Amino acid sequence: MLPIAIVTGASSYLLFHFLPVLHGIGPVCQAVAVKGQPTLIGIMLFLQFVKMAPSDLKFHRWHIWLLLIQALLFLGLAWPAMHVRSEAAKIALECAMLCFICPTAAAAGVLTDRLGGSLAGVMTYTVLINTVAALLIPAVIPLLYPSAGLTFMGSVLRIGGRIFPILILPCLAAWLVRFSLPRLQEWLLPRAHWSFYIWGVTLTLSMVLATRALVLDAPGWMATLLIVAVSIACCIFQFGTGRLIGRIYSHGDKVTAGQSMGQKNTGFLIWLGYSYMTPVTSVAGGLYAIWHNLFNSWELWRKRKNAKFAS
Repeated sequence: MLPIAIVTGASSYLLFHFLPVLHGIGPVCQAVAVKGQPTLIGIMLFLQFVKMAPSDLKFHRWHIWLLLIQALLFLGLAWPAMHVRSEAAKIALECAMLCFICPTAAAAGVLTDRLGGSLAGVMTYTVLINTVAALLIPAVIPLLYPSAGLTFMGSVLRIGGRIFPILILPCLAAWLVRFSLPRLQEWLLPRAHWSFYIWGVTLTLSMVLATRALVLDAPGWMATLLIVAVSIACCIFQFGTGRLIGRIYSHGDKVTAGQSMGQKNTGFLIWLGYSYMTPVTSVAGGLYAIWHNLFNSWELWRKRKNAKFAS
């Protein structure tokens, strides 16, 4: 399902962009993708939070290691990005910064649950890394672009305004249902698996936006190849590091930590590039969306194959 969603989303935008007969439909479809993606993510998160009580969101030791790695890499790359003179090197460093500080995708819980990891563990980390990103990004970006006129509190509120409706409201709504409408919760629990198929539709819309970033803002071939290399390296490093750290604690934590660190909110990453850096850096978000979803597809295929072999 995930490769089909990737191809469908990417090819849809390319058709609307390059075929003159479809130019009139293109803006409508893009508007649907922009507005529909956060709505579907909210519904998907609501169905996941319905399965969990507030007490399920517990802090684990591997959380602190992942938070430290993401934060320190973001901060460590900021210094050379401020002083490097090469434009290509600056773009590469900024792309890596965004890939590392980008919060965990809201859909990470769906994939983690399917792969046998801890839904509560990845959802807890999603809340933590969103909080860290909302504080670190406004503190660091003005150092890279001091003429942007950004204020710390203004940026925190702006980023929080994107996070709150998608992440916090579904959580509060699910717990309101849990404690005040138990019959509705009982009806929803057997249908929580719908979130996986909602994620398939969300991925299609995400790929429309990712392809738009690649087509409209892609630099020259050499710079594009550099961004491709950076985004692949960041994806491999984060999935691998997360799984390595999680494995220290348990097999389930290996899966959970890997998804928590490797699966990114690439829509947020693209928005960060547009809003705080240069549009070219948003290309890293479009590429990262492809890499992490291909890896997720392979993980799901491997798990299904192993399950068939075991049976």
